Amino acid sequence: MLQGKRWLLLLLAAITVALTVGILASPQYDFSARQEEHQKKFGAVYMTLNNPFYEIIDEEIRTDVENHGDVLLSRDPALSVEKQTEEVKDLIREGVSVIFLNPVDFERMGPALEAARQARVPVITIDTNVQDSDYVASTIETDNYAAGVACANHLLETATHANILLLKHSTARSAVDRIAGFRQTLAGQPGFQIIDETECEGQLERAMPAMQEMLARHPEADTVMALNDPSALGAMAALEACGRLQGFRVYGVDGVPETKELILAGRMTATAGQSPRRIGQLAAHQAYRLLAGEPVEQLIQLPIHLWTKENLSSAQIKEWD
Repeated sequence: MLQGKRWLLLLLAAITVALTVGILASPQYDFSARQEEHQKKFGAVYMTLNNPFYEIIDEEIRTDVENHGDVLLSRDPALSVEKQTEEVKDLIREGVSVIFLNPVDFERMGPALEAARQARVPVITIDTNVQDSDYVASTIETDNYAAGVACANHLLETATHANILLLKHSTARSAVDRIAGFRQTLAGQPGFQIIDETECEGQLERAMPAMQEMLARHPEADTVMALNDPSALGAMAALEACGRLQGFRVYGVDGVPETKELILAGRMTATAGQSPRRIGQLAAHQAYRLLAGEPVEQLIQLPIHLWTKENLSSAQIKEWD
């Protein structure tokens, strides 16, 4: 159990890590231990690696690929759709056999997907799908709509009314689905109203000032639904800065150890937990099935688990599944 201000130090540490990664990260990663011509090459392009969720997915894919004696080339476009498109094309030129794609903008992946199609390189989307899904061999994601529904149902079960703020990322389909599930579950419920919403791209360092601005406009706010846990941490930092965290309901999605610890301490309300390790493992498995000419599932949706103070134990906060 957190004591005194230790939870605040946890928030500050999370912010420091996020900002440091953002400052130090180069636009391109190549972590491969071996580069031999006979090995298969795989490419992975994430929307950002300034998020531990994607780092874990990459770690799991890399482990499987390297256990096969092959190579994974990972790229970080830093939330730029143009850069992501160029990195996909660059990986095709590198001769990759499969591309794992976590799209920056689910509506603007057409050029990247068309380049892969013309090169006969199958694409597996991870964490979120794309609008041009016909060009994708398989998608592995969490049931993101259900994550939003679970947070909304918890709010309905534990409160009689709420003035709600939303932190969004409208170019990521996963985030759109989470907010839609939350919003639609609350629709028509008397006493529960969404009073403001803003974009933060799922980034902690952007969520904090965005939350501060909404709080300044709405002193009556008492609840925030954040599209992911980094955004929730940014919201909590903003709430603490203006002395409003106590009693303010904070919801997130991911289930990172830091937010689970804050939930257990009574500082955060709930998070809809995902399994980045399972997403990474399944993505790699699908890739090797594709290369073997085996059929693959077009869509794999993993269930969420809503973590609250009532169902968390200290033993469960240390690991991220």
